[in-house]
Amino acid sequence: MREQYRSESFSEDDLAADPMQQFARWFRQIAAGGMLHEPNAMVVSTATPDGVPSSRTVLLKMYDEHGFVFFTNYESRKGRELAANPRVSLLFPWHPLARQVIVTGSASRVGREETAAYFRTRPHGSQLGAWASDQSSVIGSREELVRRYEELSARYPEGEQIPAPPHWGGFRVVPATIEFWQGHENRLHDRLRYVREDANGDGGDGGDGGAGGGAAWRVERLCP
Repeated sequence: MREQYRSESFSEDDLAADPMQQFARWFRQIAAGGMLHEPNAMVVSTATPDGVPSSRTVLLKMYDEHGFVFFTNYESRKGRELAANPRVSLLFPWHPLARQVIVTGSASRVGREETAAYFRTRPHGSQLGAWASDQSSVIGSREELVRRYEELSARYPEGEQIPAPPHWGGFRVVPATIEFWQGHENRLHDRLRYVREDANGDGGDGGDGGAGGGAAWRVERLCP
């Protein structure tokens, strides 16, 4: 299977001053165009301290000058791996526009107040599901999972406030690099990567500050 990508040129002159502004520009275009179901879906890749990788699709719930935020069970595989090794990669596969955004950086937990505030915005059923599922652990059957959910549903009927689980919450990814990939014909794709000046070259620790707002970035063009 092969496809020629036909897109407008994408040059250094097209870039915003910092990568989070550029991400916002592309994300708004994708969301407004209606070409992609769940444009906030991203592949989150983590690894154990000895380098065994794992990936899964997660929904981005917030982005700003401080980084990218998603929520999960802290006892899941990704939660345990991020606790032991905070280095992470995010991939936004926006194929209908022949675009990708690839982020490398470091993840840390958001505060409990931020987690609780977001948890209250989730649908009632999703709140129950966060309690019912011991994410990534082995379970005997689907019936067992449904039974847990039904027991919680009886305990917390619709309209009753459900507390955020202590083992569930957000991660904020502070980027060290953000690459913007635009596909073109004959594999002459544009790959423009912002590199945080105080980050090492492998996308490791992005420091304690936010992604934008005072961070210094250089732009590199990569061969496709």
